[in-house]
Amino acid sequence: MRTGDRLPKHSIAKFRSLNGQSDQSLIKAVAAADQAAMRILYLRHNARVFRFIARTLNDSGRAEDLVSEVFIDVWSQADHYQGRSQVLTWILSIARHKALSALLAQRRRRIAEIDDTAMELIEDTSDTPEQMILIQDCSSQLRTCLALMSREHREIIDLVYYREKTVDEAAEIIRMPKNTVKTRMFYARKRLAALVAAEGIDRAAA
Repeated sequence: MRTGDRLPKHSIAKFRSLNGQSDQSLIKAVAAADQAAMRILYLRHNARVFRFIARTLNDSGRAEDLVSEVFIDVWSQADHYQGRSQVLTWILSIARHKALSALLAQRRRRIAEIDDTAMELIEDTSDTPEQMILIQDCSSQLRTCLALMSREHREIIDLVYYREKTVDEAAEIIRMPKNTVKTRMFYARKRLAALVAAEGIDRAAA
């Protein structure tokens, strides 16, 4: 979808009338093949989806490509949305699947390019794309602590604390039971607290 495309004149009034509607109303219209509703949904959420994917891939160029793929899926799968979560949460679950699939493909390409003998001598760097969570309002020390955590723990910290998702919403996005999310969150907080203490960071400030 290209944001620069112009709507036909006869669609402008409809576009304006749809612009104030909720995401739930828009996704129902998208399920009925309403292109104006799809355009509004894209304009409303594409930046959030881009940031979410870029955090996982650490590759803004690839993230831009995947944003388009995500909204193509939203268009084709809108009739599958059942309203059990917020529309954005549902969209982010699609984005997460795309991002993790891209990471897996990156790993496979990297391994294929490395000689078997060299692999025994070189430290595995397959997790490099996941080792940074770019949080602008955090200090470099805190970002270092986050980078030392596992991808699973970084992901849950990002969703619950930085994106302020509920346990139910996080479970929907990562497609895991709520109890699993709660357990992962507990250990993620415990791990982060230990790293913060080791770095001498004030926990309240963090």
